[in-house]
Amino acid sequence: MQNRNYSERTIKTYTECLSLLARFYNKSPEFVSIDEFKHFLNEYIVKRGLSVSTVNQHIGSYRILQIDVLKRHWEPLAIKRPRREKQLPVILSKEEVFRLLESPTNIKHRAILATAYSSGLRLGEVLNLKPSDIDSTRMQIRVQSGKGKKDRYTVLSKDLLELLRRYFMLFRPKQWLFEGRQPGNKYSESSLRNVFNRAAKNSKIKKKVCFHTLRHCFATHLLEQGANLRIIQQLLGHNSLKTTSVYLHVSTIDILNVTSPFDRE
Repeated sequence: MQNRNYSERTIKTYTECLSLLARFYNKSPEFVSIDEFKHFLNEYIVKRGLSVSTVNQHIGSYRILQIDVLKRHWEPLAIKRPRREKQLPVILSKEEVFRLLESPTNIKHRAILATAYSSGLRLGEVLNLKPSDIDSTRMQIRVQSGKGKKDRYTVLSKDLLELLRRYFMLFRPKQWLFEGRQPGNKYSESSLRNVFNRAAKNSKIKKKVCFHTLRHCFATHLLEQGANLRIIQQLLGHNSLKTTSVYLHVSTIDILNVTSPFDRE
C-alpha cells in the first residue's frame, strides 16, 4: 500500500481490519478462505450493526491481500459489497456555527475550528496545514495531499486571516500551523475531536454533530449564498459532482425566489 501511495490512515485502517480477521479465526489471514471471510463479515460485522463503510473497509483490505500480496484470483461477484445508506448530513444554521466557534476560550482552538468551517477542510487536512499554506496575497489556502493524495486550493476568509495572525503571534508554530504541546509536533486527531466536542457541548448544540459537520456546513451555507455547485465541488476536492449535489437536499434555498428562464425581464 505504501508503494501504491496509500495514505497513512488507509494503511492503518486496512492493517487493523486484517488483524481483526486473524484474531477471529486465530490464524494468518492468508489462510482464510473467501467463504470464511464471508462468514466473518456476517457474524462479526453485519450482526453487530456496524456501518457500511466499515464493511467496505474490511472487503477492501482482504481484496488487497488476495490480489496484490498473495497474487490470487479475485472473483468480483464472490463478495457483494453492501449498498451505502443514503443519509443526509446534519447541518447547523450559521447562528449555531458561530456560537460553536466562539465557545472555546483558547485562541488556538478557535482558530482550528474556524479554519475547518471557513475553508471546508477535513480533519486531517486541517492538521496537515503548514504556515506556508496560508496565501494571504491570493486569499487562498493550499491543501496538500488531501483525500486521494490530491492538492487543491480553497478560499481564505479575511476574518480567518486576522484570527490566524493573532494566533500565530501568540504560539509561533514551527513546522505545522497547528501544533501540540511539543513544538514541531502535529496536533493530534483525538485532541482536535475533543476540542470540537467540548465546543458543541458548551454552545448547547443539541444535534448529533462531529468535526466533519463543519465541512458540511461550509458547503451548504455557500450554496445558500448562491455559490455555483461546481465551484463548491472544487473547493471541497470532490471527484464527482454527484458527491457535492447532496447539499442540494439539505440547503434552504427558497424555490419561490427562483425565476424561470422563460420569463423576460
